[in-house]
Parts: sequence; C-alpha cells; structure tokens
Amino acid sequence: MVMLEDDNKRLRIFTGNANRPLAEEIAAYLGAEVGEAGVNRFNNGEIQVMIDESVRGKEVFILQPTSQPVNENLMELLIMVDAFKRASAKHITAVIPYYAYARQDRKTRGREPISAKLVANLLVTAGVTRVVTMDLHAGQIQGFFDIPVDHLPAAPILADYILTKNLSDMVVVSPDLGGVTRARNLADRLNAGLAIIDKRRPEPGVAEVMNLIGDVKGKTAVMIDDIVDTAGSLTEAARALKKFGATDVYACCTHPVLSDPAVQRIANSEITELIVTNTIPLPEEKQHEKIKVLSVAPILGEAIVRIYSELSVSKLFDK
Repeated sequence: MVMLEDDNKRLRIFTGNANRPLAEEIAAYLGAEVGEAGVNRFNNGEIQVMIDESVRGKEVFILQPTSQPVNENLMELLIMVDAFKRASAKHITAVIPYYAYARQDRKTRGREPISAKLVANLLVTAGVTRVVTMDLHAGQIQGFFDIPVDHLPAAPILADYILTKNLSDMVVVSPDLGGVTRARNLADRLNAGLAIIDKRRPEPGVAEVMNLIGDVKGKTAVMIDDIVDTAGSLTEAARALKKFGATDVYACCTHPVLSDPAVQRIANSEITELIVTNTIPLPEEKQHEKIKVLSVAPILGEAIVRIYSELSVSKLFDK
C-alpha cells in the first residue's frame, strides 16, 4: 500500500537496532522511509538516542522486537519512547513483533515475578500510547496494558505458504494443551484436522511426550507453536509423531529464538521443514536449509496504515 504524500509527513516509522531490515521492509511496503534517528552507545555502554527530524504532532511508530540481547533492545525501546514523548509526538505506537518476558506471565510457584506485566508497566510509563505485537505466548498479556493492544496472528502468512506446498492429508498438531487455539486457527485455514500432544515438564526447558489426542497415522503432521527456543520440545514431539504413524512432519512458529543448540537439533531431527517468520532477525549462523523464513512486513505494514487511518485491524484476519 502506498500512502499519500501528506500521510508520509504525518506518519513516521522509526526503529532501534533490533531488526532494522524488517523496519525497512515495512516502510517500503507503505511507500515511506525509515525516520532519521540514531541509537548509539556511550563509552560506558549507556544508550544514546538522537532524533534527527521534527516529530511534533506526528503519529510515530517504533519498530523494535525485544529479542536477544533482550535487555539491550528493551532499554533501546524505552529510551526511544521517552525521547519521542519529550519531542511532542502526538501518538507513540510501539510495534513489538516479539514481546520478551511473555513466558513469565503468571506465578507458578512462590516468590516468582510476573515479568510480562512489569514490561507492560515500563512501556506505558515511558509514554507508549498503543502496542502492536504478534502471537503473544499468552493472549491474556493484552490485559496487562491499560492502552490499546493490537494482537496480530502469523497464521495467515504461515497458512498461505503451507498451501503452496500442496501437502496431502494434513493434520495440524498443537505441541501442548496451551496452544490449541493457535493450532485450531491454522487448521481452519488449511481445512485440516487437529491433534494435540499431551506432555509434561519435569523441569524448565525439559519436556516429555505422554500421549497424543487425535489421529496422525498416515498423515502429514504440521506442528505450530509461538516460539522455538532450544527446539528440545519441538524435536521430541516430531519424533513422537513419527512413532504415532505420521508420514511427514513439518513445523512452524512465529518467533525463531533458536538458542543453542536449536539449529543442530532441527538439522538432525525428523522435521522436514521448519517455517518461521522474521519477527526476530535470523543471523547467518542460525540459517539452515531446513529453516524457511517468511516476512511479516505486509501484515505489520497493513496494520500500521489501518491504525493511522482509523480502520478496522481485525478485518485483516477474516478467513
């Protein structure tokens, strides 16, 4: 979508250092340019933000996933927001494709923090007036904010790509009970069946497959999750699906965290292809022939222009 010249003057897109290529893709989609702002470091490591153009009365959108290094990128975002607020921007929308600390959304044992809520508080206090994010680990995190939150799914992008592969007799698999809604959404778009893996976590980062709800025998299994971190659960689930009779196993996720040794595990796994998006930039050392990266720039770009134009964002995702 190309915006009018007057819109380009009022709607400004800025970015920190977390994922500049995605910001440039979004700007190109809108027929705009990334705004002039520098995010640098002082000698002692403190973050320095310099806005090199007037933003008084402008609609500012800051693209900054809080991916690794998480705390550096989060602080960049907070300081940028403060700078734009003090520069008299009309509205400040934080476009956070990957929302860090989302897995710490509740207390599971005594004396634990709820870090996802703390991050929400920090963003609002800094001056954010709206948040755009994708596939939160828990949808309830939207309730941690007292400002509007646009929660965008990646399922339409993933489904469109999977359909181009012409896979036969598909069944979408949720790797745990918590991801059933996400899996059902993808299954509806693919006109496929649904299965659920029942697993338990004896300790953080360790998963054991206990059972399978549904039928995958003789079918192509497509697993979907929001995050792939170390890929231990994912590869273990793929191995289990093969044992339950799946002929082929594909996997997809929105946020490819891919902490070591994730890429090695995926390379040696039963997974035919892992389909991810570029909410988190994938450095060269994490790229592999089994990993396919899709761009979320069109969805984020369309959401931004709809927010700016005061149109419905949810209409984007009508099946």
